[in-house]
Amino acid sequence: MKKIDSTARIGKEVALEEGVEIGPYSILKGEIKVGAHTKIGAFTVIEGNVEIGSHCNIGHHVVIGTPPQDLSYQGEKTQVIIGERTTLREFVTVHRATGEGKATSIGDDCFIMAYCHIAHNCYLGNGITMANNSTLAGYVEIEDLATLSGWVGVHQFVRLGKLVMIGGLSKVVMDIPPYTLADGHPARIFGLNLVGMKRRGIEGKKREEIHQIYDLIYHSNLSRSKALEELKRSTFDPQLVEEIVGFWEKSKRGVARWAKGRKNSDEENTSFSW
Repeated sequence: MKKIDSTARIGKEVALEEGVEIGPYSILKGEIKVGAHTKIGAFTVIEGNVEIGSHCNIGHHVVIGTPPQDLSYQGEKTQVIIGERTTLREFVTVHRATGEGKATSIGDDCFIMAYCHIAHNCYLGNGITMANNSTLAGYVEIEDLATLSGWVGVHQFVRLGKLVMIGGLSKVVMDIPPYTLADGHPARIFGLNLVGMKRRGIEGKKREEIHQIYDLIYHSNLSRSKALEELKRSTFDPQLVEEIVGFWEKSKRGVARWAKGRKNSDEENTSFSW
């Protein structure tokens, strides 16, 4: 059974599945689909072409699907797609994409805290956490299980790899590779996200291989290109090598440097604080 407050305004094109709840004074207009048992708070605005999966929690004063803050946008039909079981807290803003048929996409099981902004054409994988006031510029890509601490700013076209963790107040202007910790102005790599890997059940052998791979890339006497070629010929897990080497090869903005004076060690990484 749907539960829609009498003060909410729902357009004729909006499709609501069973169990959807919509709070006071919210406005939904356009080609909108809301999945089963999703809850939408008060004073929220959703417009345009938007798909929201089931069991999501959309907080009060959230804005989804409004035109992008992009001078090249000419009113073309674009989209916002949000997966299942994702939470957007108070005052989060998510803009539709630029470019006919393109989408701004947020995956399953994401937790986007209050006052965060997700700009046009961003892609967020599954299990992403963004703490309060973090901001993504256009075309940012974030792989699964990444965490952004509060007040992080991410430059357009930057990519954040799987299971990265970004320290609070960081300015991210280059790509951050998978499984690493980054912090600073601009953000630099401070070590591996060992705690995150352990929590996600990544076994010790794989963690050690990741450790050795990054030692070769950042701490050997090889140039970056030669280190990547050496990895392709190595005996490390081929899937892991493909993931990390492929991240470098697809980079548009370059990959962040390792912070001076920091080493790739368990002791230093577990003491890393935000």
